[in-house]
Amino acid sequence: MAVPGGVTGNAIVDRARFGPLQFGVTALCAVIAMLDGFDTQAIAYVAPRIAEVWGLKPAAFGPIFAVGLLGLTVGAFVLSPLADRFGRKTIILISTAIFGLFGLLTATASGMDGLLTYRFLTGIGLGAAMPNIIALTSEYAPARLRATLVTVMFCGFPLGSTLGGLFSTWLIARFDWPSVFVVGGVLPLLLLPVLALKLPESVRFLAARGASEDRIGAIVWRIDPDASAAEFARATRDEQASAAEGFSVYQLFTEGRAPVTALLWVAFFMNLLVMYFLVNWLPTLLKGAGLPLSMAILSTATLNLGGVVGAIVLGRLIDAFSPYLVLGGAYAASAVFIAVIALGDTDLKLLLVGAALAGFGVVGAQIGCNALAASVYPTAIRATGVGWSLGVGRIGAIAGPLAGGMMLAAHWTPTAIIMTCVGPAIVAALAIFALGAVRRA
Repeated sequence: MAVPGGVTGNAIVDRARFGPLQFGVTALCAVIAMLDGFDTQAIAYVAPRIAEVWGLKPAAFGPIFAVGLLGLTVGAFVLSPLADRFGRKTIILISTAIFGLFGLLTATASGMDGLLTYRFLTGIGLGAAMPNIIALTSEYAPARLRATLVTVMFCGFPLGSTLGGLFSTWLIARFDWPSVFVVGGVLPLLLLPVLALKLPESVRFLAARGASEDRIGAIVWRIDPDASAAEFARATRDEQASAAEGFSVYQLFTEGRAPVTALLWVAFFMNLLVMYFLVNWLPTLLKGAGLPLSMAILSTATLNLGGVVGAIVLGRLIDAFSPYLVLGGAYAASAVFIAVIALGDTDLKLLLVGAALAGFGVVGAQIGCNALAASVYPTAIRATGVGWSLGVGRIGAIAGPLAGGMMLAAHWTPTAIIMTCVGPAIVAALAIFALGAVRRA
């Protein structure tokens, strides 16, 4: 049965029911995000123990945190955009293999040089995976559920970080720090054959790249049994014609997208600076303030758990209301709760409440902002758009941990160090509010 006249490829996906195909894509991408979150956060959880075993000062871990994030930046800038040429699934498989293999090898590190090398290479895989699981989930999600599904999927990231904190405490106590990286490396490698068999390629990408009608039709039928693969392919190619001239970052600044891209980059830079500063340094800072390591890790895990709740709640609010007011308000509120963490001293209840609510805004709104970035770019440059937004954000993510190390080396108090995150959180809020004004105009 042919697609009715005037119905586009986007419309076929947008009007479809949420069925097994969409659920499977969302679930598999959520598992990748969970493993991504576990591996990204692992170094922060083991840093105090490694410092103790190797006789290092905590400030020495600034470069270790930063080099992993540099790897994420390289993955987001270089490897991730290749998905717009070679496919989402291909790059997801390659990136998962990279962060699994080098995460596992991190367990063998016996000195700072090895740790630096393995964390950088692990980061490349982590950085390339994230934009593409966002893009793939977005491209299979009906419009009415898109922000919700992308945010729910990416809840896997803070959930993986949270579970990593809980399991890391147990693993370190029984098997010491290398066991955390063994688990973080083996699980992605075990997932690879499942992804190869079960994860579909983006059907919009296949249509835009001229894949066979049989290959497209097998997926289109699972989206809408009444839709025509030929009509879907033709409509998708027509929709992407204006964006199909190239895959350069230049495309992100054409057709009126320049202010949107610039403001997204400011928001990503500032919020990821805050997010990675907190998730990397909070265990060390709270331990330095007098909390036991297990409690310091619990506070950081609570921040990530708050992000899970925040992402789900904010995702529904974004689908129902203005995403710019929702996300901008969440960033602004997070500034207040970061101050609560800073001023909480060693009051565990206050720290846990402050961490959960700060995570609701910082981590939860970042996941919502990922969905927002995926929604403002067309299919042909979506992975590039999301990848470069995350890549610019990773520059902030590198700056945050490096600044933390310098402040520790300069003997700043934990309270003063944490308070420095309030300013960037406010700037992120202002950028999102301005982005809303630009989009309305």
